[in-house]
Amino acid sequence: MAPAHEAFRDKELLRRLLGSIAEEASRLGPVRLMHVCGTHERSVGRFGLRSLLPRNVRIVAGPGCPVCVCPASDIRAARKLALRPNAMLASFGDMLAVPAPGGSLLDARAEGAEVRVVYSAYDALALARENPGKEVVFFSVGFETTTATTAAVLSSLGQGAKAGTAPHNFSLISSNRVVPPALEALLSPRRGATDEAPAIPAVDGLVLPGHVSVIIGTEPYRPLAERLGIPCAISGFEPVDLARGILDLLKQIGSGRAQVSNVYTRAVLPGGNERARALISEVYDTADATWRGIGRLAGTGLVPKPAYRSFDALAKFEVGTEVGSDDEATGCLCAAVMLGTAESEDCPLFGGPCRPESPAGPCMVSDEGTCRIRYEYGGAR
Repeated sequence: MAPAHEAFRDKELLRRLLGSIAEEASRLGPVRLMHVCGTHERSVGRFGLRSLLPRNVRIVAGPGCPVCVCPASDIRAARKLALRPNAMLASFGDMLAVPAPGGSLLDARAEGAEVRVVYSAYDALALARENPGKEVVFFSVGFETTTATTAAVLSSLGQGAKAGTAPHNFSLISSNRVVPPALEALLSPRRGATDEAPAIPAVDGLVLPGHVSVIIGTEPYRPLAERLGIPCAISGFEPVDLARGILDLLKQIGSGRAQVSNVYTRAVLPGGNERARALISEVYDTADATWRGIGRLAGTGLVPKPAYRSFDALAKFEVGTEVGSDDEATGCLCAAVMLGTAESEDCPLFGGPCRPESPAGPCMVSDEGTCRIRYEYGGAR
């Protein structure tokens, strides 16, 4: 039996969808679509989808890589904690190589810090249980998808604390971000005087992230369609998924509609994952948060609620996260790439000083980083 994903790579079905896309596009002027997911960018690059679209339909990458938007200030705080005596820092593999002023987490490891790669907060908690003489800090980075599993760990620890069974040597740095309010802030034409971040240039439609949407469902995106008038389509990650999402957006644009369509119904329910959403609401409060190279966006960060504050490493060890203006190396265009105002190939560092083995910016580090993907698969068109 063929793998399930093969149905969503069917060449004949994709050919028909591309024909329908060309037909819809022939009735439109230039169309600028933005996706907000590193996995979407990887699929677009891997399957060469940009080269298959009509010339008047352009798809650009948005701020959809959680490793890429993690600010240097959080990395500096993680380094400080990693370099403490009897400390162990745990995080996802991509985070270790992200450059920051003062050095990366890999540099901290070279300086003697104990820095471990984990796949989830559960792995970090296991390290704490296995190493009772160490203070284990989990550097938690991610959007709603990974936030849900971290929330589950904190919820269980909260219950353990009441029973006296929770380990006293586990805490975390919360560098988690939420997607819908960030998009609304960056795409809103009516920005307040307190807004620090630049805007995303106008887009005609949004391809919304499948992984995030599995958790949050469709409702949180409604302001993007109803308030900002931007057509939206939640898509999966195979070529047929993406083609269906693009076709849906072109039909919305052609008919003058703006709604949130779900073309990833095999994974995304309207209400998302109710248990995961409940855990996030139980454990976290929203807060203003800095996005690397972009600025501070209201209500886009997550911090542990007072009942879980004992697991907040920044509070536990009184480590601040001073925000500086040094998120990007000189010449690096990562922020512009994440905002869709530049392509990776526009960056003077791309493919020269900035390569996967020597990244100048975060977009060249992560498997979800646009520059890393373009370096592997090539071009913006």
